[in-house]
Amino acid sequence: MFGSWNQLGYPQTTEIQARAAFDFCAIDMEHTSIATNELLTSIQISQLAGKPVLVRVSGHDPLYAKRALDAGANGIICPMVETVEQAERARDSVYYAPRGSRGVGLARAQGFGLDFDTYRDRSDDELVLIVQIEHWRGAENLEKILDVDGVDGFLVGPYDLSASFGKPGRFDDPEVAAALSRIASIVREHDKPSGLHVVHPDREGLRKRVEEGYRFIAYGTDMLLFARAVAETADHFTGLRAENPSA
Repeated sequence: MFGSWNQLGYPQTTEIQARAAFDFCAIDMEHTSIATNELLTSIQISQLAGKPVLVRVSGHDPLYAKRALDAGANGIICPMVETVEQAERARDSVYYAPRGSRGVGLARAQGFGLDFDTYRDRSDDELVLIVQIEHWRGAENLEKILDVDGVDGFLVGPYDLSASFGKPGRFDDPEVAAALSRIASIVREHDKPSGLHVVHPDREGLRKRVEEGYRFIAYGTDMLLFARAVAETADHFTGLRAENPSA
């Protein structure tokens, strides 16, 4: 599965992403200023275009997952999961009792209060929980984390993972490379969806991760895709000026 991050939260850019040939939309509430009402609009736009929505919440507070799920998100991406206990708390925030301990409310997900029973009965099978592996401790505990009931897969955050070694963005560093290699070996052995955030839109980097066995790819962000398009266009103008000084 291939998707991309929604970090801008604008209705227009959300719809552009949702109309593209991605398999899912991932909305980032951790590193952005997207507000709850903007989240709701983005979820509605994406789902009306036929795309399931995963929301990366701001942290481990159950309130974050509850708000996103009540707005109708199809699943949660929980950042910075390093231990089995943290994975269990994430699971508890996603599912109703007895599987979890999510608070019960009536909102869009529950048919605005008219369809709670159906939502409750389907949620255990249809909601998705993806944990993010972004620290060396999470990489060391990955196999145990994946054994937690309710954890459907994982997504590697390479920048935070490298930062946990004190080497942010230095993916060729031996320690960082070894951690990524260890994760890749688990990818090949485990049947749960194994994902990675290919942060900068790079087709060769994407191909490499797919060849390593990753099958759940978050590719770029709307912000980076837009920034790259603008920069490349401006660079083209700079080249034209160099060739035509009077332009």
